[in-house]
Amino acid sequence: MRIHCLGGGLVGLFVTRRLVNSNFEVHLFDIEEKETEAVFHLGSALDQDHSAADLIINMLPGHLGNKATESLKNTGQRIVDLSFSETTPDNLQNVNSSILWDVGIAPGLSNMLVALAYREFDNLDSVSIKVGGNPSQPDDEWSYMAPFSPHDVIAEYTRPARIIENGESCVVPAMSELHSIDANGREMEAFLTDGLRSLLNIPATKMGEYTVRWPGHIQRYQQTKLDPDELVDAWKLDPSREEFTWMEVHITSGENERKWIIEDDGCDGDSSMARTTGLVTACCAIAWVDRPEMLPPGVHAPEDLPDEVIELVIEVMRSEGVSIELQS
Repeated sequence: MRIHCLGGGLVGLFVTRRLVNSNFEVHLFDIEEKETEAVFHLGSALDQDHSAADLIINMLPGHLGNKATESLKNTGQRIVDLSFSETTPDNLQNVNSSILWDVGIAPGLSNMLVALAYREFDNLDSVSIKVGGNPSQPDDEWSYMAPFSPHDVIAEYTRPARIIENGESCVVPAMSELHSIDANGREMEAFLTDGLRSLLNIPATKMGEYTVRWPGHIQRYQQTKLDPDELVDAWKLDPSREEFTWMEVHITSGENERKWIIEDDGCDGDSSMARTTGLVTACCAIAWVDRPEMLPPGVHAPEDLPDEVIELVIEVMRSEGVSIELQS
C-alpha cells in the first residue's frame, strides 16, 4: 500500500513517521529537505506525479492545499485533505475522487464528537467548541507559538466567522465574543473564529467555535504593526518550550448534555498540536486503507465517518496518552 504525504511540516512529519511505522510504503513531498524514513521527494508537491499512490494525504499550507486537492479531484484516488484552506473541498464540482477533508483535532475530532451527539439526540440546542495550542506559561510578549502554518493562524484571526444563531447560519467579525474561560485551571481567553466549516450543515439552534489564547495575546495582535512575515518570525515554534493543546466540546440537547475535554502536553519531541492533529489524520487514513468501501467517490466531512471509525480515533488517541474525558 503506497501513501503519498504532501507537506512535511510538524504535522506532516508526525503523520509520515506514523505511517512508516505502520509498515506502509510512504512517500513524502516537500520543497525543503526533511529528515524522514519515508521515500523523500524534493520539490513542489503540486508538480509531482501522484498516480502511483493508493492514498494521498494533503498537509500543505492552506493556500497551496486547495490547489493540490483541486488538481487531484478527478484521479479517482482516495485523498485526505488536512490543508485547512479557506476555499473548502465541498465547493469542488465534478469530483470522481474520494475526498475526506478537515481531519485534524478542530476541525476534525470536534466534528466527530458533534456528529455522535447529533446521531444520539437528533436535535442539538447548543454546540460550543473551544480549542487552542499554546505555551504552557504566558510571557511578556505574544504568549504564543504557532504549532502549524503561521499564515493559516493569521487567516483564522482575519477571516469572518460563520456561526449558527437562532437556527440560522450567519457571519460575524473574527475575534468576536472575546471572553475569559477556565481551561483546566488556567485563566485564558476565547474568541470566535471560522472553524465550524462543514459543521454548519448540522442542524442546531446555536453553534460556534472559539480559539483559546492566553490573556492579552489577541489584543496585542489587534494593535500590532507587524506584517504577516514578521508575525511568522515572532510566533516561531521553540521546541524547547513546554506547550499544550486543550479543547472543550460542549453540546446540549434538551435535558441532555455532553462535554468532552481533550488535552495533551506533547510527547517524545512531538508537539501537542502535531500529536492531536496527526493522530486523527493518521488514524483516519489507516481506517480508510482497512475499509476501502468506507467512503464512496465524492467529498466527505469528518462527521460522515462511521461511528466505529470515530470510536477508533478516540481509542487510539487515548492509547497514545492524549487525555479525552467525557462529562455528561
